[in-house]
Amino acid sequence: MTTSPIDRAADQFVTALAQWRVERGMTKKQLAARMGFDPSYVSHVEGRRHKPTEDFARRAEAVLGAGGAIWQRFQEYDELRHARATGLHRDPPVPVQWLPPGTGLIVEREVAELAYTDGAYRCRVQRWLYNAGVEPVTRYLAKISVDRYPHDPAGSNRHHRENPLTFDEMDVHAFAGEGDAAETMIWRVKLDRDASKEIWLMFANGRGQFPLYPGERTVIEYAYTVGEEKWGQWFQRAVRLPTRSLTVRLNFPESFEPQVWGVEASLAAEVPVRTPLERRTEGGRAIFEWSTDAPLLNARYRLEWRYRGADAPVYEETGPPEPALPRASHRMRGIGIIQRGSDLLRQRARHFQLPREGAAARNAVTRLLTSLGRLEDLHEFSKGVGLAAPQIGVPVAAAVVRPPERDVDPVVLLNPRVVGESVECDEQYEGCLSFFDYRGLVPRPLRIDVEHARFDGTRVVTSFERALARLISHEIDHLEGRLYVDRMEADAKLIPVAQYQQTGRPWDY
Repeated sequence: MTTSPIDRAADQFVTALAQWRVERGMTKKQLAARMGFDPSYVSHVEGRRHKPTEDFARRAEAVLGAGGAIWQRFQEYDELRHARATGLHRDPPVPVQWLPPGTGLIVEREVAELAYTDGAYRCRVQRWLYNAGVEPVTRYLAKISVDRYPHDPAGSNRHHRENPLTFDEMDVHAFAGEGDAAETMIWRVKLDRDASKEIWLMFANGRGQFPLYPGERTVIEYAYTVGEEKWGQWFQRAVRLPTRSLTVRLNFPESFEPQVWGVEASLAAEVPVRTPLERRTEGGRAIFEWSTDAPLLNARYRLEWRYRGADAPVYEETGPPEPALPRASHRMRGIGIIQRGSDLLRQRARHFQLPREGAAARNAVTRLLTSLGRLEDLHEFSKGVGLAAPQIGVPVAAAVVRPPERDVDPVVLLNPRVVGESVECDEQYEGCLSFFDYRGLVPRPLRIDVEHARFDGTRVVTSFERALARLISHEIDHLEGRLYVDRMEADAKLIPVAQYQQTGRPWDY
């Protein structure tokens, strides 16, 4: 039977350890693994066969996130153990520090308030800080996020892309200290995105620096404003530092008839907050407040609401629908690409009489290159891209091809014809700007020899291989009134581009 004060203190430590382990849903073996101990060690401590050590208590407190309860019990036990060793008898002291030393910055108390006034929300956060570390603290990271439609992430993202949160409208102010000793804190931007900001609150201003040294305490306060068109019906606090006490407060016009509820979210689940919210009325304002002691590290506590009053802002559950993107073929048609079904695509293109029609040939090539540039603004052609004159409504034998390598000049083809090809062929999926909603598997030779003209009328033969051979064969087909579907196997089928798995990837050779 346990009778001595030191044994009672050890029992209280074991009781706290077991309670928090069960609270976190861990077995003894799981806790030991997380703490870095042998699987049997936790069993020995809980079975009182081993006495707790300082290292064990530190790790248990950190893993279980007990808000200082486990560490406090160890301090009481350790104080008695040392007192017995020195022959002194005294009552366990009241701990002056509720977390193990060396854990860094901790929040002894946080009060976060969100108030609605004149079409905007003003958020004010106060944190009472204690530096339990070994280095001075010179800055504090504040994270700010908005979410206009919390139940519609895609709609919220669209909304904030079109209506980004800006520092100019936020009117950020920060202070350290209280009363006459309060100092303005300058702040610096760490992250600036449409719906989220991160700022460093500096323990400094134009008059000098005031670091928070180890063992010192201070209170910091920062505030910012967000218009109602960017703030959704929720206010969330994320526990990113060890925190002893958290209070969240909402302050709304009573005429809005607000209804408020709370949610606790952790890595494991999302449940209603475990204690009720308190409501009071002051000067025509409805004030809701919720508090908790020793909130879990990394937990999120969120207050949500809806307004029922006739003069309250109206909130939709979802954002406006995303505009339907035009089909790929519609986008091609929009920049002047002739689409499948036009007789022009089934006619053989007229050859130039060179050099007499040199100017006309140059004009056709210029138009093709201009259209090619517009195409590349619309779509990333990782496999390369080609364009034949009939596809822009000009029935002449001219085409341009951009190789897959972007740093290579386009190939210009005038009056081309294939005069040789390899026996070796392969099959690859092709697309066509004249029916870009589909892809088809097309067999083609791995090498072709093409005779084509220059602007001065001289003719040359050029060999092309693999991807470039496929691109040029495709364009020569256009000049001869053929489409790639004419070369597909009889049982091959077109597949919608949405089902095509190789968009953005070059052909594989």
